[in-house]
Amino acid sequence: MGLIIEYNEMIKKGLNEISFNDGSDSLYDTVKYFLDIGGKRVRPLLTLMSCSSFECEPKFALNAALSVELFHNFTLIHDDIMDSATTRRGKETINKKWGNNSAILSGDVMLIMAYELLENYDNNTYTHLNKLLNKSAKEVCEGQQMDMDFESKSNVSFDQYIKMVSCKTAVLLGCALKMGAIVANASIEDQENIYQFGINLGLAFQLRDDYLDAFGEENIVGKKIGGDIIKNKKTVLYHMAIINSNEAQKKDITELYNLKDLYNKNKIAKTTLLFKETKADISSLELVDQYNKKAIDSLNNLNINQNFKNEFIAFANNLMKRDL
Repeated sequence: MGLIIEYNEMIKKGLNEISFNDGSDSLYDTVKYFLDIGGKRVRPLLTLMSCSSFECEPKFALNAALSVELFHNFTLIHDDIMDSATTRRGKETINKKWGNNSAILSGDVMLIMAYELLENYDNNTYTHLNKLLNKSAKEVCEGQQMDMDFESKSNVSFDQYIKMVSCKTAVLLGCALKMGAIVANASIEDQENIYQFGINLGLAFQLRDDYLDAFGEENIVGKKIGGDIIKNKKTVLYHMAIINSNEAQKKDITELYNLKDLYNKNKIAKTTLLFKETKADISSLELVDQYNKKAIDSLNNLNINQNFKNEFIAFANNLMKRDL
């Protein structure tokens, strides 16, 4: 845990030292405001951990770590605009405080700054980092679009759902880890294995989060229970219920997910009851375990010291107890 504290301090210091010396104060004030709100800094932390695990000084991966964190925050700002969100981490969102136009520009400049940070690397390293971030950025956008489309689409398959989760959540964890490996000049095989560790960890996390949306405790989860049900989001619980159900149950589930009344008080209760009757809750947690196992399998294939593997396992266990 001592190394994680050290890495978090490196990330905090690095973000504070990013230059905002040119252009409009009003533009960069919003960026600094959003970064000061904080967050878990999971992705840059994984970049530094990855680099260190391949026997490379983590300071060399700091620019890559800050890049992936700025990119992540760019996506959060644009998410807030699309959701008309008013709060983020207990503070007013940029779109609420300064309006959508300022929020769009703040997100855009943060994206540009993310790419600028990669220019600090030599040509070969830059090429690989830039290619990876481009690929990941496209997939994150694709995942966000799929997520929005699926709310009104009736025939979403389980494979489509997993693809959406992979793009929207898991890809950036894989990207963060692989960036650290690229900076450390790890083998192609190790780069792929640590990427897959991140992908499967991200999938396990998101499936667990979807489960907790229906069966978690509001004071622990930190959000209202049943939000996905109200929005007709076809998460892992919906798919497991459809797979496990008989014809009568399938009809009931489909009817509930066709309800447009967002304030139907019985909808959450009826849906969660069907989830239990079809054992969708159990099946969902089994899938979480499966993706966790895949993540550990990828980790065990890495050519790194066992102590680093243990650190990643401890980090993963801790991650599954918190939000991203």
